[in-house]
Amino acid sequence: MRYVNYTLRPLTIDNAKPREKAYALTDGGGLLLEVLPSGTKTWRFKYHLNGKREKVTIGAYPAFTIKQARDRHEELRAMVEHGQSPAKSKQSAVAERKVADERRVTFRAFSQRWIEETLFYRSAGYVAQIVRWLDAYVNPAIGDMAMGDVQPGDVLAIIKGRVHNPGTAERIRVIIQQVYNHAIRNLLVTTNPAQPLRGAIARPPVQHHKHLNEKQLGAFWRKLDDQGAHITTIAATRLLLYTMTRKSELLRSKWHEFDLDTAQWDIPAERMKMGKPHRVFLSRQAVELLRQVHEISGHGEYVLPSIFRGSVPMGDVTLNHFFKRIDFGVPDFSPHGLRGTAATLLREHGFGRDVVEMLLAHSEKNATVAAYSHIELAAERKRALQFLADRVEALAAGVNVVPLRAA
Repeated sequence: MRYVNYTLRPLTIDNAKPREKAYALTDGGGLLLEVLPSGTKTWRFKYHLNGKREKVTIGAYPAFTIKQARDRHEELRAMVEHGQSPAKSKQSAVAERKVADERRVTFRAFSQRWIEETLFYRSAGYVAQIVRWLDAYVNPAIGDMAMGDVQPGDVLAIIKGRVHNPGTAERIRVIIQQVYNHAIRNLLVTTNPAQPLRGAIARPPVQHHKHLNEKQLGAFWRKLDDQGAHITTIAATRLLLYTMTRKSELLRSKWHEFDLDTAQWDIPAERMKMGKPHRVFLSRQAVELLRQVHEISGHGEYVLPSIFRGSVPMGDVTLNHFFKRIDFGVPDFSPHGLRGTAATLLREHGFGRDVVEMLLAHSEKNATVAAYSHIELAAERKRALQFLADRVEALAAGVNVVPLRAA
């Protein structure tokens, strides 16, 4: 390399005052000291490479003395002589340091980022459940470990701790796997310690919630008033069937969501499993029942408040225990089974799959169909829920109803 005749002196640099605009003091060989309006003085190196002009920052003066800046300048000039770009090399080094720093992030911190970046469309209840599982089972074991340090053995120890509940164990493994999949997509890690553990815990066959045939449904309905339960507990049970909603969606409902004059209930997106608002067209029986409940709880926020603490909604366990007490010939029938019961009844009476799926607030699994289907089938949904309420009322009365098929 050619010798550089450096020209700047400490006195010159120290006497350089800031101006309205940034300006440069040239030292030689492309090395210059830029004086910014703020008063900051920064060493930079300008050079030509492959027909292009580039610039790289060396550091601030006086942290970088004249000698240190010139020594670094000589190193950078040598890189240019060998066809290497100091600017791009520095960018790569910064990127590598960033990745290295990110790889040191703890599982606890990154799992929170995963929740914020990927679960924003899910309901508040769903996210809260994920957080509870992470806090209860995962973070105590690996929460403070760096993402890159977690090994399959660490994950295996977590899920083996829940071996008595294989369903929960597998769900926890899937959550950890999803966190790491997101980390891989963000180039924080290259391997997923939960992936090879699929099947490590044997799971029994999935048992779907029981649903009732019409005879059983009639028997169940007749038994509701014989259990000595609170009126709101019985009302919640009837409304589960009338509305075909999920237990959490109904029990946390608030009076401002209902318009009993137009017989509509609009459930906000944050309380729906799929994160989309859902409208329920209330049957005549549902409206009458809600007006009765309003006389009891209308002064408060929640439609179905806790019997013991009126300021909070009825707990899920209240309905679970109530269902266990009802002896109508079908053991282990759960609140969620009413959704399947209602859906099956409507399909058997000729109501279309699309109508029933919308009543259940299920999402369309076919992405193309979902993107182009905006129909609400309001009239059919309204008619279906009224048919459902009329049908169960007749079944409970023991009337031998001739099945009516949807037109």
